[in-house]
Amino acid sequence: MADLLLRPENRQTSYFTERLADGADLQMILVPSGEFQMGSPKSEPERFANEDPQHSVNVPAFFMGRYPITQDQWRFVAGLPQVEQALNPDPSRFKGDTLPVETVSWYDAVEFCARLSAHTKRTYRLPSEAEWEYACRAGTTTPFYFGAMITPEVVNYDGNSSYNNSPKGEYRETTTPVEHFEFANAWGLSDMHGNVWEWCADHWHSNYEGAPTDGSAWLSENEDANRVLRGGSWNLNPVICRSASRSSFYPRGPYYYTGFRVVCSSPRTLS
Repeated sequence: MADLLLRPENRQTSYFTERLADGADLQMILVPSGEFQMGSPKSEPERFANEDPQHSVNVPAFFMGRYPITQDQWRFVAGLPQVEQALNPDPSRFKGDTLPVETVSWYDAVEFCARLSAHTKRTYRLPSEAEWEYACRAGTTTPFYFGAMITPEVVNYDGNSSYNNSPKGEYRETTTPVEHFEFANAWGLSDMHGNVWEWCADHWHSNYEGAPTDGSAWLSENEDANRVLRGGSWNLNPVICRSASRSSFYPRGPYYYTGFRVVCSSPRTLS
């Protein structure tokens, strides 16, 4: 089953490796429990109104994928027995085993989690929006987990655009391999900014009035309502890549700039 390890280069970061197939193992990083301020402060440059009001959220511990799901990981899981719906084993516009899978709908991502859960006997799911932002920030309060500025040298986005006088740079016009930028946050998570927008479990709400404060997904009665996306993408401006930035799309639509990463249970339930 899983191998629970402690990385020697960072003894605050623990993880386990889910064995899938050669070269496609899934590394899951421990995100410790804690409290954080969700949303952006009014002083943050170029912020959006849907990031209001900033509010305190308590998040239980969980594990999150070190990277977005890759195409080789997707291919392995797509070959497992169907749970609710069929999956295209090769949906991505940009091809490469270590590129993030994209052109997947929210429902595709949910089916991936269901198949992976059945295969591993562990519950995998999409992160809640609160879990995603908490994991991305990793204790920081700046627009990005590496500070107030951003550059295409460390994030894949439209480098023709600038955020808060950050330098412009290369616009790659494609996704990059998940290991391309060796620049993880304090908890060991990479690619949280840019590359592919990431589906979250929540339905879309236009602001945080009435949002849960326990880290759970915020759901509405309309199952098919838009679902939340986080992190920005290879073809978007850097302002969209901020830790607090949020958007949404129709959950049945596959888009060539949307991918996802998975989360699973806290370490107490690992076997």
